[in-house]
Amino acid sequence: MLQKDLLKEVIMDQRSTILGRDLGIPRHALGRISQLLELPHVVVISGVRRCGKSTLLRQIIKEHYADEDFFYINFEDERLRDFDASQFNALYEAQLSLLGKKSVFMVDEIQNVEGFESFVRRFQDMGFKFFVTGSNANLLSRELGTKLTGRHVRVELQPFSFREFLDMMGIDHDDRAKYHTESRTRIRNAFDEYLEKGGMPEFLRYGDQEILLRTYEDIILKDIVVRYGLENVKMVKDLYGYLISNLTNLFSFNSLKKTIGAGSSTTVQNYIHHLEEANFCTILQKYDRSIKKQMVASKKFYLTDHGFVRPVSTRLTRDRGKVLENIVFNHIRSRGEPFYYQDDGECDFIIVDRNEVIMALQVTWEMNETTREREVNGLLKAISEFDLDEGTIVTYDQEEEIDMNGKKVNVVPAWKWLL
Repeated sequence: MLQKDLLKEVIMDQRSTILGRDLGIPRHALGRISQLLELPHVVVISGVRRCGKSTLLRQIIKEHYADEDFFYINFEDERLRDFDASQFNALYEAQLSLLGKKSVFMVDEIQNVEGFESFVRRFQDMGFKFFVTGSNANLLSRELGTKLTGRHVRVELQPFSFREFLDMMGIDHDDRAKYHTESRTRIRNAFDEYLEKGGMPEFLRYGDQEILLRTYEDIILKDIVVRYGLENVKMVKDLYGYLISNLTNLFSFNSLKKTIGAGSSTTVQNYIHHLEEANFCTILQKYDRSIKKQMVASKKFYLTDHGFVRPVSTRLTRDRGKVLENIVFNHIRSRGEPFYYQDDGECDFIIVDRNEVIMALQVTWEMNETTREREVNGLLKAISEFDLDEGTIVTYDQEEEIDMNGKKVNVVPAWKWLL
């Protein structure tokens, strides 16, 4: 049981910290959050560690609550390690005595307190608005779902997109900039830097790769090994290291079982699921109208941020085409549900929205004599199969239009397509 004086000390320290936090660049997620302010629903902001969730809370506090009308608590604070759900009322009383009546709770990493959902439900019924953050999206949704079915909405915060990266760099990227030689050159140079560094805000600010390594270690140890009581830490690290080193490659759970010496493919599947729950990666499924065939088909592995490849991968050389594919994957996730398509050839991505395929894309670093026929034919196969009029091939820096058999293939440079 925490002493009241310690609780008050934590409250005031943390309030000073959140108000003193650099506002950073406005995140694009603010637009979505603005639409949710008048709803009584709990707003759940999920995302990988260090992707900017607390900074987003800071921006919400500034833009919508005048740096005043809010209570804030961060359960990552080591002084709160003994905090349990029975103390939430004492926390509220301490906030009330120090700050007076407020109508909004901002809570960082709330999933660290077992049973938090009962407190949230009770105070939501009293008329409080909640913004809660967490690194484990599925855990948050599962626990909130027990008490708040249909009464919470999720906002997924990603590391910086290329647009946000340009905002951070102070580079204009409106439609006119793409056609102005000097602006276009700055955007293309910035894309080279984005391709190399990724979009993790703290790393971009300080440039020390140790930040990415420590974040990765925290995810493995705190979010996975400790939370799920895993004993074979070496096997967990070997599996994740292998997947990162083989980014975007096809794999099966059974093949990975043999690679790392796991006792069963179920163990491998669980380990990967834990990494997905930590918002560190996404596993891409093959598109198949048969759910059973889809489940047993090979998968592909994509990182939430490609910046982790360089410090974590065991490969001596990086395949820039795979990094480019990872960037494209993260960009298209907001447009629908992505799959890869494979028949006679392979199409890197098709996008499904409301059970309808709405888009087909290929990604290749360069269209040359070796790759051209394969990339175009794989895309055309998907376009024809799903009765689309056109498709897109995203490249590093090539641009053209191809008309074949009444179908249109747009070849677009990545920097332009991302804008």
